Amino acid sequence: MRSLTVLGSCGAWPEAGRACAGFLLEYDGFRVVLDLGYAALPRLLEHCPRGEVDAVVVTHQHPDHCVDVSGLARVRYYDAPDAPPIALHCAPGVLDVLRALEPHPDPAEVFAVRDLASTTRIGPFDVLTVELPHYKTNLGVRLSAPGVSVAYTGDSGPSPELRRLAEGTDLFISDATLQGEPPRTEPRYVMTAGEAAQGARGARRLLLTHFWPGSDRSISVAEASQVFDGEVIAAEEGLTLAL
Repeated sequence: MRSLTVLGSCGAWPEAGRACAGFLLEYDGFRVVLDLGYAALPRLLEHCPRGEVDAVVVTHQHPDHCVDVSGLARVRYYDAPDAPPIALHCAPGVLDVLRALEPHPDPAEVFAVRDLASTTRIGPFDVLTVELPHYKTNLGVRLSAPGVSVAYTGDSGPSPELRRLAEGTDLFISDATLQGEPPRTEPRYVMTAGEAAQGARGARRLLLTHFWPGSDRSISVAEASQVFDGEVIAAEEGLTLAL
């Protein structure tokens, strides 16, 4: 099975019935989690009841992208104590957040912690990381294996580096926090749906995510579709896309 399942799609905090950033990427039995923010863990456990994933990637330290990694650590520590550590590839500051949430057990006991910026391989995937503009160090990632290429921005302001991530991918998962005309303020640390579409050119499909709570997502899809020639999809919890 080769698929991408949306665990959470909200930015900042989860709307009722939803969750913040989280995606489950599956490739021929290998499972990678991309971010795990507020309320994303219960949705992961619907697919992996004991948290049995092969790797976790966390793009940056904001809690709407990493806080439920602490919950996953508890699942593994108490429900699968004899299992080998899960590889955790994370940006700077993530481990500090996890330790502040729960120092015992130390997250480094449950996870095999790796520097995401230095990661070039995760299981069957070749990995490219690109630093993108955000309030904290944020690393966009592209994971490529035979027949499949998926990129994910985490949170990002507009950047020419987005095209580098997107070029040739089957699916580009992009921050689309805002709608309408771009703010005039600088620097910029999140994007409109139209800006996400501009950054995604070169990809086959665009999956918009990190919606500000309360947003009408159909507006974001319409705005992005004016710019992006391929299929534009709004991330929805439980949505699974074949790759």
